Amino acid sequence: MRRKIALIGAGNIGGVLAEQIAYRRLGDVVLFDVVEGLPQGKALDIAEGAPLAGSDCRVTGTNAYQDIAGADLVIITAGLARKPGMSRDDLLAKNLEIMKSVAAGVKQHAPKAHVIVISNPLDAMVYTFKQISGFPKNRVVGMAGVLDSTRFRTFVAWELGVSVKDVTALVLGGHGDTMVPLPRYCSVAGIPITRLLSAEKIAEISTRTQNAGGEVVNLLKTGSAFVSPAHSAIEMAEAILLDEKRVLACACFLEGEYGVSGLYVGVPCVLGAGGVEKVFEIEMDAAERKLFDASIEHVRSLTAQIKL
Repeated sequence: MRRKIALIGAGNIGGVLAEQIAYRRLGDVVLFDVVEGLPQGKALDIAEGAPLAGSDCRVTGTNAYQDIAGADLVIITAGLARKPGMSRDDLLAKNLEIMKSVAAGVKQHAPKAHVIVISNPLDAMVYTFKQISGFPKNRVVGMAGVLDSTRFRTFVAWELGVSVKDVTALVLGGHGDTMVPLPRYCSVAGIPITRLLSAEKIAEISTRTQNAGGEVVNLLKTGSAFVSPAHSAIEMAEAILLDEKRVLACACFLEGEYGVSGLYVGVPCVLGAGGVEKVFEIEMDAAERKLFDASIEHVRSLTAQIKL
């Protein structure tokens, strides 16, 4: 029997997710949205293309939460997207109300599902979902560090003219302007980038990574990034559905790790069939820790604004 994967939000990210999940044959897809016709239309279009991808996975659209019943995995993208000049934090008030509704719907109809949250502001939205749903911390994780680390990898590969497959990177902390790229943990085929790039160039890449989402928003003018976030969530979904035990940077609920409790923060973790199976605590030097602590404080201040 194929897995059942529910996607909450049929916007740009939801559409890419539905296509990739179906065409990669990860499971049957239920695409949910409150806008009538939107999930049904996208699902029909994707389903009609499935034979060309050699996939028998079913793709359906719905406006009713009961249709996600029994989902093994839920990926949440619901919420407003950024516009030029907006930060992710500016979305808090409106997307908070949306997430409250989503959490209630998922709790009622898919209480055993693993959940990946993409909605912004990420750290606050994944926290909101966990608090309202009451799901255990291992089954609720936020997509942030995978995307941020991927952007860092991309810029390093472009600068050096090498394959992105040979570049590894790690970006931790909150998913926003205070995110913390860690160049010391970035390498090309095992070679530290500190031996391949100047300090000035590394600083430039780090800054571009922190502002990468806004760069896309400013270019599009009518929306935010959707392909790269979707593929980042797919990497996480595969790790869970296929029990890959991947070590990925994700927004995890911390209970003492890194000296933090009660917050979702981007850290390296093991993702497998058990969801977040382990959090790795890595060493940071004084400068890195200062940036990481500042990012945590930003997440704390954002989370403090949430009224449930």
